[in-house]
Amino acid sequence: MAHCSYSKFSHLLKLTTANLNKPTVLRTGRDIQHAPQRCKYFIRFHKTSGPERSLQERQKQHMARGLPKQKPIAGVKQVIVVASGKGGVGKSTTAVNLALGLTANDPSKTVGILDADVYGPSVPKLMSLKGNPELTDNNLMRPLMNFGIPCMSMGFLVEDVAPIVWRGLMVMSAIEKLLRQVDWGLLDYLVIDMPPGTGDVQLSITQNVPIAGAVIVSTPQDIALLDARRGAEMFRKVNVPVLGIVQNMSVFQCPKCNHQTHIFGADGARALADTLGVQVLGDIPLHLSIREMSDRGQPVVVSSPDSPEAEAYRKVATAVVQRLEELSG
Repeated sequence: MAHCSYSKFSHLLKLTTANLNKPTVLRTGRDIQHAPQRCKYFIRFHKTSGPERSLQERQKQHMARGLPKQKPIAGVKQVIVVASGKGGVGKSTTAVNLALGLTANDPSKTVGILDADVYGPSVPKLMSLKGNPELTDNNLMRPLMNFGIPCMSMGFLVEDVAPIVWRGLMVMSAIEKLLRQVDWGLLDYLVIDMPPGTGDVQLSITQNVPIAGAVIVSTPQDIALLDARRGAEMFRKVNVPVLGIVQNMSVFQCPKCNHQTHIFGADGARALADTLGVQVLGDIPLHLSIREMSDRGQPVVVSSPDSPEAEAYRKVATAVVQRLEELSG
């Protein structure tokens, strides 16, 4: 069975973007001018008879022509994106435990994980997976599997400490291939661990794939909530339903005296949820076992299924499914 290595994958991406340096010709009326290929969509404004439409309406229509058509991922029923405006708030840990929580709550459901953080993939470590994906007879990458969850990540194609030094176009092409050239089989849910921020990757995924809903992860800290709000507003602009907010690291309980301390503040995510008009999907405590099990590649939902921490993730998974059912109903 053939394997897909980083060198093969990178070479394929370079072939895909090879034509970007070739000039092309754009026509505006009688004038002809040369422009770089990266200017993909040409917009022509012309006078209209009758009442003039507003400039904003005309621009919106022209932009809509250039947007890619959304196409479902083969075999995947619903796509859930897990996002945050800021890194370091526990988004990847939440995404992994959410996926495991979905299967724990209903073993009949099949769930996959796509690590869309090209520059800083975390899923291989969190799911204790290594190696290059095999290629099927149709030249599709076969996801690596652990805990019954198929996973795909750029981390499977590079060494652990190897930096990925790619410009935006290469990253966009990589995301497209991770979405389309993977044999996911039949999945009820595909959980996508998004990179932090509101950049090209987020726009590329939301514009190309029908998203059932977005889960926003944030700590109660004010500085994290500012970026979490930007993330939620971005999804609204691209017509992706915001399922709700997960308040991560909500409280620390001393293992000796059981005293609770709100290290990052209290109920900040709840205040943001009220402002945005969305639900709080759950509170995840700041607990040593979550960090230790994540570092070992043994997520707490499977390593300590009876613990309060695992129960917190399963409650989030239950709330996510309820919100999806509300939206589909």
